[in-house]
Amino acid sequence: MRQAIAAAMGVVAVAAVVGLAPAASAQTADVFENTVVSRYPDGGWVKHWFNRDGSYAAEFSDGRRLAARWRVEGERVCLNGIRPSVMMISRFCSPLIEASLGESWTSRDPLGRRVQNVLQQGR
Repeated sequence: MRQAIAAAMGVVAVAAVVGLAPAASAQTADVFENTVVSRYPDGGWVKHWFNRDGSYAAEFSDGRRLAARWRVEGERVCLNGIRPSVMMISRFCSPLIEASLGESWTSRDPLGRRVQNVLQQGR
């Protein structure tokens, strides 16, 4: 079964080479039970967790954490109220991407840097 998830990595990367996170559409159960992992060419990573209640959390490889609210807006997934604010960014949107568990895709973070994402099993 294919899962619609957003590749919105970057907000998290913005704070440290931060990466805002990917989210999912309402019909996508797998994204709520698993983890979106974004990897940067320098070896850094960001783990993104989307919850059914609209909350979002992220953890960076250096231990920093972010929280926000996510919402699907048309063909995009948006993170709103990003805390702590990273480089003055409190909102970030990214196109929705279809991916199956274990599948990877490339996207850009809020600073335009390329990240490689994967929908990874488990939390």
